[in-house]
Amino acid sequence: MEEEKQSEQIPPAPQPPAQQEEKPPFDLDLLMYFIKIIRTVFVGLFWMLVNIFLGLYLGFGVPEESTPGRLIFFYSWLIISLTAYIYYIWKMWRKKEKVP
Repeated sequence: MEEEKQSEQIPPAPQPPAQQEEKPPFDLDLLMYFIKIIRTVFVGLFWMLVNIFLGLYLGFGVPEESTPGRLIFFYSWLIISLTAYIYYIWKMWRKKEKVP
C-alpha cells in the first residue's frame, strides 16, 4: 500500500513538447531583392531632393529668377545626373548579388 501512495505522489515525467511546425529557412534572395528596391527608391528620392533644392529653392531652374549661364548649368547638371542615376540603377539591377 505504501508503494501505491508513493507512486501517486511522484509527478509524472515531463513529456517532450509537441513538434512545432518547422519554419522555412530565411530567403536571402528575397532580402537582397528588397534591398535593391529600397536603394532604388532612396537614391531616386535623394536625386530629386538635390535637384529641387538647386532648381526651385536656389532659383537655378526658374527662368525669371536666373541668368542664362545658371540655367545652362542647372539643366546640364540635371541631364548628366539623371543619366548617371539611370546607369547606376541599370547596373545594380543587372548584377547578381553575392549572398554573405
